[in-house]
Parts: sequence; structure tokens; C-alpha cells
Amino acid sequence: MASEQKARIITAAIALPILIASILLPVLELVFVGLASAALLIGLYEFWLLARRRQLKPETTLGLVFAAALLVACYFNWPVREPLLLFIALVLLTMTALAATMLRGAPFEQLLTSVGATVLGVLYIVVLGGHIIAVRSGFQQALAAKLLSFFFLVLMGSDTAAYYTGRAFGRRKLAPSISPGKTWEGAIGGMTASLLAALAAHYLFFRELSLPAALLLAAVMNVFGVLGDLTESALKRGAGAKDAAKVLPGHGGLLDRLDSLLFNAPVIYYFAVYYFGVAGLR
Repeated sequence: MASEQKARIITAAIALPILIASILLPVLELVFVGLASAALLIGLYEFWLLARRRQLKPETTLGLVFAAALLVACYFNWPVREPLLLFIALVLLTMTALAATMLRGAPFEQLLTSVGATVLGVLYIVVLGGHIIAVRSGFQQALAAKLLSFFFLVLMGSDTAAYYTGRAFGRRKLAPSISPGKTWEGAIGGMTASLLAALAAHYLFFRELSLPAALLLAAVMNVFGVLGDLTESALKRGAGAKDAAKVLPGHGGLLDRLDSLLFNAPVIYYFAVYYFGVAGLR
């Protein structure tokens, strides 16, 4: 356990400075986009590896091509500017996945599960997670930096507090059939840390976001983060896997680190569009 904790700390110590610099420095915008895109594509592939453990056969090459195209669309802020084109892309993905699966002679039941795994992976990982790229590239630089700083401060504070509070004080299981290690005490610790992080963000660098709005956003993000965490735990449990992969020392796979981010990327994006309006967009 001590070696796992050491690995977690070392991984975070390497990744955090790169993440912070790519958020704050305008010249590193494409670095952030590239890192986020790579993480999402690897997470998508890990999702399909989990699917293969259940004898599903997703169309990985086709799915990755569409996933890459959707990430480019997110960079150009299509969630707001061209939402219809995003929908059309998903329709085309479904049609071509169906055609590809039929052409390789898959039986009917495999046709349904293979296409479902292909499309669900792209929806769950890329469409949801791609909104974080749209935040970085779709808003004015100063606002985007503050939004992403708030986003990661709240999520990392919540995840860290939930983990250590749960280990120290956890007694009552939150969802024992899905994730036996998660507790109500850990969830309360995570919520408390989320609100404290929002409070700190408001006073330290984000006065444009009112304190009530910051606290509300943090609370909503915490709830969606827990739901995202439980969703990923259910996927791993269904596939009979402890971790999605072994990419990050002490952290498992990238999908294990993306769980709370995926559900919250659309939350921060659409909140910002609503709260700051078109004036905040590039």
C-alpha cells in the first residue's frame, strides 16, 4: 500500500505542473488540447478493452476515426456553434458501425452488442469528455483559464478528500454492490472539499463568478463526480476488472482518472455558456 501511495504522489507531481502550465499559458493551448485528446482516446480504447473482456467486439478503428473527428469539432466549439453537425456525426457513426459489423458476418445478437459498445464508448468518453477541450478553446483565454482552474481544483480536491476521508473514517457503504470501497463518510468529505475549493477559487482568482454560483456549481460537480465514479466502477465490475488498465502508476488506467471528469465536462461548459453568455465566447 505504501508503494502504491508513493506511485500516486510521483505521478501527480509529474502531471500537475504540465496541466497547470497548459491551462494558464496561452501559447500552450494546443498542448492542453493534445494531452486531453490523447487521454480521451486512450480512455476510449480502455473502455473497449473492458468490453472485449465480456466477449463484445467493438469497431475500434472506425470508432477511433470518428472520435478523433469529434475532438477536432470540440476544439472548434461545435457544441455551441454547430450542434447539428455533432448529431449528424453520431448518426453516421451508428450507420457505419452497423454496416462494418454486418459486413464481417456477425450474428444478430453480436451486431447489437458490438455496435452498442462502439457508439456508447464514443458517447461516454469522447462526446462528454470533449467538452473540456471546448472550454479551453471556446472561451476567452482569461475566462477559460479560470474555468479550468476552478474545474480541476474542485474535482481534485473532492477526489483527494473523498479517498483519504473514506480510508480514515469510512464505515457506511455508499454503493456496496457497485463499489465496496466507497463510503458515505468519503462522499461527505468530498463534498466538503468541493465547497471549500469553490470558496477559495472565488476569493483567490474568480471574482467574476459569484460566491452562491460557485458553491452551487461545486456541489453539482461533486454529485456528478460521484455518479461518474460509480458508473466507471460498475463498468469495471461488469467486466471483472480491478482497473481499466495500468497506464498510470498508482492510479490504474486513464479511464480510472477520467471518471469524474467525463460527467462534469458538460456541466462546466454549459454552465459557463449560460452564466457568462456569448460575451465569454471567442
